[in-house]
Amino acid sequence: MQYFSLQNKQHQVNFETAVVQGLAPDRGLYFPEQIPTLDKDFLTHLHDYTDHEIGLKVIRPFVGDEIPEEALKKIVADTLHFPFPVQKVTGQTYALELFHGPTLAFKDVGARFMAGCLGYFRRNSTEPVTVLVATSGDTGGAVASGFYNVPGVEVVILYPSQKVSVLQEKQLTTLGKNIHALEIQGTFDDCQQLVKTAFLDKELQARRPLTSANSINVARWLPQMFYYFLAYKQMKAAHPKLVFSVPSGNFGNICAGLMATAMGLPVSHFVAATNINDTVPRFMASGKYEPGKASPTLSNAMDVADPSNFVRILELFGNSLPSLAEKLTAYSFNDKDTARTMEQVWKENHYMLDPHGAVGFMGLQRYLEHSPELTGVFLETAHPVKFEDTAPKSIREEIYTPAKVMSLYGKEKEATLLAADYTVFKNWLMR
Repeated sequence: MQYFSLQNKQHQVNFETAVVQGLAPDRGLYFPEQIPTLDKDFLTHLHDYTDHEIGLKVIRPFVGDEIPEEALKKIVADTLHFPFPVQKVTGQTYALELFHGPTLAFKDVGARFMAGCLGYFRRNSTEPVTVLVATSGDTGGAVASGFYNVPGVEVVILYPSQKVSVLQEKQLTTLGKNIHALEIQGTFDDCQQLVKTAFLDKELQARRPLTSANSINVARWLPQMFYYFLAYKQMKAAHPKLVFSVPSGNFGNICAGLMATAMGLPVSHFVAATNINDTVPRFMASGKYEPGKASPTLSNAMDVADPSNFVRILELFGNSLPSLAEKLTAYSFNDKDTARTMEQVWKENHYMLDPHGAVGFMGLQRYLEHSPELTGVFLETAHPVKFEDTAPKSIREEIYTPAKVMSLYGKEKEATLLAADYTVFKNWLMR
């Protein structure tokens, strides 16, 4: 499989180069030259396959023969080593729980898959590579966990100061060794801009080879398709007509779901549910893409004003808004709605939502008002305990705290505070 830059389709590379480079030299995101089609027999008999077999079948065409079968099997097995249960919440509404991994967030899937791929590609290299990642919350912890102690890999995580939860900060600042945290005095968009600028800096690249672990990297983005197939496997027999509602910030997750449908997964519709950072809902309504400045919210991992992966979604639909609108609807919700929904769903259904899941739940409920014949699945992208300090006070005491979380609170934070200035950031990297 070849991958081309969305800035210049003549620039093409193989899977390994796309993973190691992260971003094309022209700043474009990589996109597969063709979208594989899965055979109908496989989709019809999805329930006959193990989760690992499904993952391997889905990702194999994108990797080709660049990673041998046995090595890729191991990477998939290491990625999908925890459950992805679908839980009924109310009526025709179900939650796909993606928080059963090591850092209690859906980002564990992409981070572990990418760590496996990069570890394989760098297995014989004597020169270390630096993984740069900007995080609005959960990505940093997942990448830190996935790459911890991976030989030949240094990880640098940029996160916005005072804009991640206490637990999220602990997860990305307490590991040490090959994991380095930079606390940036700015927003997530500032962090992402610093990372993108670094990739274009030839002087820096000559001194310190770089790659990205954000969802701009194909090895972070594509494996997120796995859990859409696994959810469909669980729901297919009783609920053949599905709509997925995806809490959306940088739009890599929902883009992976749309890619899954392009491969043949029969999903009726997708809902992109955002917080007040509503660039995409406004675009879907007006056709004008006008990103502003990110605003902080309770659902902080979605505080993204200029979502990188939306260009991939547009590419999937031939840059046609009418075609995209047939498959995707977008809504935005504010913090007041989010908090009220968290309280209401706990009180009425005894199901604890995190703020991002609450936004996904609201998006699904709004869409189902007009399509009651469908069954809806919203993505619960993180464990509620990760947002215990910002959850409505009325439900905080009801949030379950897993044992593995308790040990983090006693650990010392190790992070370097930096201004959102590229020269300052570059000097730190070249020190």
